[in-house]
Order: sequence, then C-alpha cells, then structure tokens
Amino acid sequence: MKPSVSSYVVPRRWRFDIWDVLIRIVLLVTSLLCLFPFVHIIAKSLSDNAYVVANKVFLIPKGFNFEAYGKIFADSSIIRSLYVSIVITVLFTLLGMIVTICAAYPLSRKDLKGRTLITFIFMVTLYFGGGMIPDYLLIHNLHMLDTIWSLILPGAFSAFNLLIFKSAIASSVPESLEESARIDGAGAYRILYSIVLPLTKPTLATLALFYAVGRWNAYGDALFYIKQNVELRPLQLKLYYLVVQASESFQLEITTVSLTNPEVLKAACVVFATLPILVVYPFIQKYFVQGVMLGAVKE
Repeated sequence: MKPSVSSYVVPRRWRFDIWDVLIRIVLLVTSLLCLFPFVHIIAKSLSDNAYVVANKVFLIPKGFNFEAYGKIFADSSIIRSLYVSIVITVLFTLLGMIVTICAAYPLSRKDLKGRTLITFIFMVTLYFGGGMIPDYLLIHNLHMLDTIWSLILPGAFSAFNLLIFKSAIASSVPESLEESARIDGAGAYRILYSIVLPLTKPTLATLALFYAVGRWNAYGDALFYIKQNVELRPLQLKLYYLVVQASESFQLEITTVSLTNPEVLKAACVVFATLPILVVYPFIQKYFVQGVMLGAVKE
C-alpha cells in the first residue's frame, strides 16, 4: 500500500517558519524599545548625581543611593498631594464613567428620535474648543477656583469615550436580547445593569483606564485653577513645583535642595508618579485581552 502524502508532513511543532521568527523578533525589539526608557529613568533616579551629570548612566544605576527619593519624601506635603490626586482621580473616573454610560446607552438605540443630531453635536466638540481663556473665565464665574471641583467637573466627560462606548454597545448587545428582556418585564435600568454593562466589561475597563490615566497625568488645569489653596495641589503639580525649586535652588518647606543637576530628582519624580498607575494596570489587563478576543473566530 502506497503511503499517503500526509504521512510525510512534518509536525507543526517541528517546522521552521521564517515568518514566525521574524514576527517574534519584531515584537521582542518593540517591547524592549518601550521598556528601555522606563528602565533608564529608574537607573537615573537611583544613581549618584555625579554619574548622571557625566552621562554615564544608561540601564544600570551607578553610585547607588536613594537621595532623590529622600528629598521627595522630605517634603511633608507630598503625601497630602498623593492623597488629593487619588481622591480626584477616583471621583473624576466615576463621574466620567457614569455620564458616558448614561449618554452612550440611549444614543446606541435606534428608537431614540434625534440621536443622529445629538451624536453630531457631541462629535463637533472633538474638533472645536473654547480655548484656555474662556475656560478660565467660566471656572471663575462659577466660583470654582481653588476648589476640588475645578479639577473634576470640566473634563469629566469625553465625547471620544462616548463614541467608543456607543459603538461597543451597538456591536456587543443585540436588540433581540433587549426585546426578550422587555417581554419578561425588565425596564431600561434593569436592562442596562443586567445586560448591557456585563456584555461591555472590556470596553468599560478600557474607558475607565483612559479617564484615570488622563486625570492622573494632568497638571495644567491645577496650575491655572489652584492658586491660593495649596492643600489642593495634586501630586503632578506638586512634583512640578519640586523640580522647579530644585532647578533654581529655592527653599522647600522642610529642607533646601541644592542639586547641581536636577535630572536625578526629575527621574525620581517620574517613577514616583508612575508607580500607582502601574500597580492598577495588572488588574485591568485581562479585560484588554477580552476586548481583543471579542472579534475572534470561536470553534
């Protein structure tokens, strides 16, 4: 009996595919390119100032010390600013998600009259803005200067996130499922809570991360709106002032900073401000994986 052609086929795990190798190499190089800058910043923050001035620090700390971190924690208001940033970020994210969900769900339903016009009005705000001066005058006229609400309310809604969630609901939640729920007596809020939100968890996690990271990294609005009440300065703004004072050798609240080169302190500030987001990200990562797999073919 003549052996079949399939008997000569090499098993998949033993075959050498040049494209698989190239793809893995490209992914590895890309990952390292994304990782190296952060490793470099960590190395600078843990190095002696003399080595940083001489540009001898790359990926491994030299003259290992925690002097820069000590100068950060020496300012007693750093912990207070960290607490303020956490509170603002949590409130900002919760409010942004609530507003986005309440706006995107009705706009995703075809039985809403005028939804095309309303969506277009939201979309226009992505291309045109009032500008910095009108925004400041608005916050001033609303008596929100030097209040925590000036850092929460103005940016608590994103039209871009609204459009993303609207499309996610339209593609992930079939209308037949909602009709079945209505036949069983479920109302709009019950459908939203029990059907829409569970089916769009990956998108919700992604948008929540967008809101949180955007608020956590922002300090421009605090620079304009928080002038007198220094206790409301978020962490990013506090670290900004700390770096400026280190550069100009100004007097801090507790000690005097006299660094020849403030690059070490800047690196420590970057690491200190980035760690909270890095701690939160692993808990949301699985939802990103689910989001990528939503359109995959299932066997």
